[in-house]
Amino acid sequence: MGPAELLVLTFPQETITAPAAAALVKLRTAGDIRVIDSLVVTRHADGEATYGELADFEHLKGVVAGGRHELPLIGPEDAQEAAELLEPGTVALLVLIEHVWAQEAAEALRAVGGRIASGVRIPPENIEEAVRVARARVAAGE
Repeated sequence: MGPAELLVLTFPQETITAPAAAALVKLRTAGDIRVIDSLVVTRHADGEATYGELADFEHLKGVVAGGRHELPLIGPEDAQEAAELLEPGTVALLVLIEHVWAQEAAEALRAVGGRIASGVRIPPENIEEAVRVARARVAAGE
């Protein structure tokens, strides 16, 4: 198995839209990641939080149909933690993924007694800023 990661994707409305779910399905079918589990957490306008599987939402049944069954690894504690991040009237999609593309490297590491000890997610805007600064330095001849 390759490295795994839990992502919390938030949206500014109370439901996951069909296009957002379709994007997840596209990632799944491309083969770069494997969705191990997912959970939708909603913070309703009144502040109440609820959660459920993607297939629990009538408007998403057609989008997620035919996907492999996920393992139930994201639980109520994870849902509560994600709910605390949400503003009223918003929703989060928790997705536990395996980075399939890194599986071969992870297996090679394990074969020699190594392991992936840590990982850090760097927001895209930080990378974009670093690239901008690096290009400016190159242009200035530094």
